[in-house]
Amino acid sequence: MELYFDDFSLGDEMISPRRTITETDVVQFTGLSGDFNALHIDEEFAKETPFKTRVAHGLLSVAVVTGLQAMMGNVNNTALGLLEINWTFKKGVIPGDTIYSKFVVKEKKETSKKDRGVLTRSVYVYNQRKELVSEGEIVLLMKRKISSPSLRI
Repeated sequence: MELYFDDFSLGDEMISPRRTITETDVVQFTGLSGDFNALHIDEEFAKETPFKTRVAHGLLSVAVVTGLQAMMGNVNNTALGLLEINWTFKKGVIPGDTIYSKFVVKEKKETSKKDRGVLTRSVYVYNQRKELVSEGEIVLLMKRKISSPSLRI
């Protein structure tokens, strides 16, 4: 169900579907982004890191979170644009981890244009062990419901 700016209230929480980060995801993201950092593609190198194995790109997990948001369907036809994204990484996401997100409405701002508003949601990303792996904020420009003027008789 799509939601408009007006449908969100401060403190509203929504839990996304889950998605497993696969080896294929990491390989494809490596090629797409051009980020060939050894931490993501070299198991022998990664064994010497604090993770002890290769980890998925941080931005891959953020991209998946935006996909999980889309899977929820609530902003697909009402978001007018991504205005800002701020992120902090807490733990590595290892290929094979399953992640999901909790979205919490943090702030709503009206704009000078009455047909849109700015929605800020805090996002908490967890793995299958319910460990917080990253958190951030996503700021969207959202459509507002436009009331029809009442008919005068």
